[in-house]
Amino acid sequence: MADENTNYAISLATKAKLASRSLKALTTLEKNSVLKRVEELILANESAIIEKNQIDLKNGKEKGLSSSMMDRLLLDSKRIQSMAKSIEEVRNLPDPVGEVVRGTILPNGLELLTKRVPIGVVMTIFESRPNVIIDIASLSFKSGNACILRGGSEAFHSNLILSTIFHQAIEEKKLSGVTKDVVTFVENTNREAMIPFFQLDDLIDVIVPRGGEALIRFVSENSKIPVIKHDKGVTNLYLSKESNPEIVLPILINSKVQRPGVCNALENLFIHKDYPNLKQLLEDLQAAGIQILAESSIIKMFPSVKQATEEDFFTEFLDTRLSVKLVGSVTEAIENIRRYSSGHTECILSEDVTEIQTFQKELDSAAIFVNCSTRFHDGGEYGLGAEVGISTGKLHVRGPMGLIHLTTTTTYVTGKGQVRG
Repeated sequence: MADENTNYAISLATKAKLASRSLKALTTLEKNSVLKRVEELILANESAIIEKNQIDLKNGKEKGLSSSMMDRLLLDSKRIQSMAKSIEEVRNLPDPVGEVVRGTILPNGLELLTKRVPIGVVMTIFESRPNVIIDIASLSFKSGNACILRGGSEAFHSNLILSTIFHQAIEEKKLSGVTKDVVTFVENTNREAMIPFFQLDDLIDVIVPRGGEALIRFVSENSKIPVIKHDKGVTNLYLSKESNPEIVLPILINSKVQRPGVCNALENLFIHKDYPNLKQLLEDLQAAGIQILAESSIIKMFPSVKQATEEDFFTEFLDTRLSVKLVGSVTEAIENIRRYSSGHTECILSEDVTEIQTFQKELDSAAIFVNCSTRFHDGGEYGLGAEVGISTGKLHVRGPMGLIHLTTTTTYVTGKGQVRG
């Protein structure tokens, strides 16, 4: 079986590597024509996509998937329309390939021109969300990269039809030398079959795992290829006693329950101990469907909530649970966030400028928000069209990984006979 898995990985990665070379010759117009056709086919095949997705939802229910996993898995008309919209947004973005990032003439007369070029072959491993197929394939294709997409077994039928639609668009356009291998879908969903891919550093340039903590760790521990981690989101918010009371409840509710099963949903809430009308706030949060897990000082004044454990504050719930703790200052809030944060998203609600500046200066995460919902930490909301994921690492991208982040650079040096002394 090991040899079979290795041969399978080498075969797919080799085809993707060869296919990536054909993308370098494509014009922006040609790339956009394929994306436009994908967009059209997705809308035209809405019923078929939903039908395949229903198979995955039925299987997921039988397997006892959590409500957050089922929500991530769902494709309905609204989400299919959103997928098409994300392709349109990617299509309308400037093509980063060929962009000049540096041009200079050295004292010895050498001309240096540094341009953006595709990375090559990008492998993405993800769980649940079938829309990832379209997001990453679109971003990869527009930026001139081949992609290898490996989704979870829970979304197999949805992933297969979406990758097939992308293949159909490529084949219909008949661009010179471009084959469907530029978007490679890994149909083998066994975890053991992934490991051989991780050894192919001569064929695959970067791996982007998107999913739970176990998946990230598994990929990182087994890969010879550079890994850009899109890790869990233990998102934190500090509610100051100096906050604007009119914006607090809408922001907290939107951050937590607008879509609780995603990485930018709020998980930990730290409230200043002198915040006015605390009991009313907690009642309003409960009324919005939020299950509060609180430390002892809150339970004394509000006994209807459940006791929070230390582990709860480290946990990405991806559901309606929210860990809540009282703090005495912004400094104490920062100390708690440093302890529990995964480096994804932090937020402060305050009208105190000094407090806000301290919060921004002292924390080190991919995004720090002030007086707005944490749900805005998203590639689409940032104007990137779509995202490969949200990176919690620091090299070479942090936060939403968009079109420009799928490029590297080449420096073209032109001389007139110069030699180095």
